[in-house]
Amino acid sequence: MSKSETDIKRLGQAHLSWDDPFYDIARQQIVEVAGDDNFGRKVIVFSACRMPPQHQLDHHKLLMYLKHTLDQYVESDYTLIYFHHGLTSENKPSLSWVRDAYREFDRKYKKNIKALYIVHPTMFIRTLLILFKPIISFKFGRKLNYINYLSELEEIVKCEQLVIPSRVREYDEKIRQALKPSAQAAMSPPRSPPLPTQQFGVPLSEYAPLLINKPTFVSSGLQTEGIFRRSANVSLVRSIQEKYNSGQEVNFYQLEDVHLAAVILKKFLRELPEPLLTYQLYNDVVNIHNVENTSQVERIRNMLHTLPEENYASLKFLIQFLSQVLAQSEVNKMNSANLAVVFGPNLLWGQDAAMTLSAIGPINNFTRLLLDQHQEIFSS
Repeated sequence: MSKSETDIKRLGQAHLSWDDPFYDIARQQIVEVAGDDNFGRKVIVFSACRMPPQHQLDHHKLLMYLKHTLDQYVESDYTLIYFHHGLTSENKPSLSWVRDAYREFDRKYKKNIKALYIVHPTMFIRTLLILFKPIISFKFGRKLNYINYLSELEEIVKCEQLVIPSRVREYDEKIRQALKPSAQAAMSPPRSPPLPTQQFGVPLSEYAPLLINKPTFVSSGLQTEGIFRRSANVSLVRSIQEKYNSGQEVNFYQLEDVHLAAVILKKFLRELPEPLLTYQLYNDVVNIHNVENTSQVERIRNMLHTLPEENYASLKFLIQFLSQVLAQSEVNKMNSANLAVVFGPNLLWGQDAAMTLSAIGPINNFTRLLLDQHQEIFSS
């Protein structure tokens, strides 16, 4: 991790006023947003180890903050990752709170949650889920998954994009070391070097990927309701990714799945080693709201002209393409605010990637400005 957790906490607090009703909750960084998973679904992270002792935390307000966070994403497919390690007798909420929390999340929240991953489950959490089985619907029960080691998360999401608490990492290392050497080796396969034709996970400057300049495969589905909000079959996503990386042609028209094509585009953006808007512009982007409205367009235009040439060209092409999606918003239900929620976290993230909702809001607002004012911003 390039920053300490103290620095991360400061980063999250910087975007939330002290008099905000959720300030006390947000500053704990119990709930975070971490981009998309490998299926193209938004990731919400809940870390039990960051919960303070019971008498220092308003559990009802925590529940409201979690709902407030999810409200930004429940119209899209999303994934919830729960880091269980660190839940103790001192900070764990009551069983009645857990029951009420499940009941509080009505169909609106349960419909589009595609998976709940419980990382480092203990006998306590397994027993708890058995006790609550009578009130857990069969459909929701099928979405519950146990993850025993952090390495298993790589099948679901890039762990680099999660700010995993140090206590969780240390615990994972401890239980991994208890394994036999052969088992440890199997869990950590070596990474292969990038191919000459690599498109995913490589810098724009070194390999000049072409994928971002070819979103035409989505164009035929511009009138698809909820475009960019749905996930895709992970095996198909992986297959398409491998084809691009090996230099093979991909014909999405034959696959006839606009959601698959949309996921591939988002995945390409998220796997860039550095975000398209670059780390250098991070502070300028999240503070754009401090600039007078009449000066924002000019300020943004100047900011973007400091980007590397390949970044600027790719961003301009992408925003112009998304403006075509926006033009069909009456049919596809994707206005600029909806598109910003989808693409904001994929255009910019902090160097530790995961962010509280208070930090991700300014990035989404900046993305919305790009979409609403794209003709003026990219006029020169």
